[in-house]
Amino acid sequence: MKLNCIITDDEPNAVSLLEVLICQTTDWQIVAKCFNGLEALQAVKQHKTDLIFLDINMPLLDGMSLAALLPAGIKIVFTTAYSEFAADSYNYSAIDYLLKPITLKRFLDAQKKIEAAFENGKSVVDNGYFFAKTGKTIKKVPIHDILYAESEKEYVKLVLEKENILLYRRLKEIEEMLALPFLRIHHSFIINLDHLQQIQDNHVYIGDKRIPISDKYNEAFWEVINRKKI
Repeated sequence: MKLNCIITDDEPNAVSLLEVLICQTTDWQIVAKCFNGLEALQAVKQHKTDLIFLDINMPLLDGMSLAALLPAGIKIVFTTAYSEFAADSYNYSAIDYLLKPITLKRFLDAQKKIEAAFENGKSVVDNGYFFAKTGKTIKKVPIHDILYAESEKEYVKLVLEKENILLYRRLKEIEEMLALPFLRIHHSFIINLDHLQQIQDNHVYIGDKRIPISDKYNEAFWEVINRKKI
């Protein structure tokens, strides 16, 4: 997939690492490398930009402030060494949040989310809703109302606050459509972290549903949870 991207970080080593990861694993074009927020803001005006990697702690203009100034069509991936900013990143509909130092595995996971967002024409979180065809009916589904998604053979059941919706989709397709706070924790489940009530005995509780955390997704799950833990 061809994407034009900008890397923004006040640490040259961090810029170089992202440049290597992008050049070695993607077909994306790096149109600018910026070392503060003001440089990035100028670069966005000069180049057609699809995607921007934003460090949060930067001089002159920090990443969060810059994100608020970007045109709506530019998708954002935040990068930082500080996990406490993760919650704030959700306010900007970021596709992902990469904790430094960024590993190859973690970057490849982010790449899948990024390209899926562009293949779908948008990240559904950007709009706050999507339309789902169920039988002869097309329903508007508010993203926040989804508690979790459960795989049922060739279908996916979306469990909402007031109803369930059955989609003729694979859970993998739903996973690629939904960015954080949605997180896959099991072969059969994607949960909405905004509705998570408690974690106990390697299970999460959402409403009256007890959902297991599988070994395959355990590390990624706790990486996200630990960012918000006090």
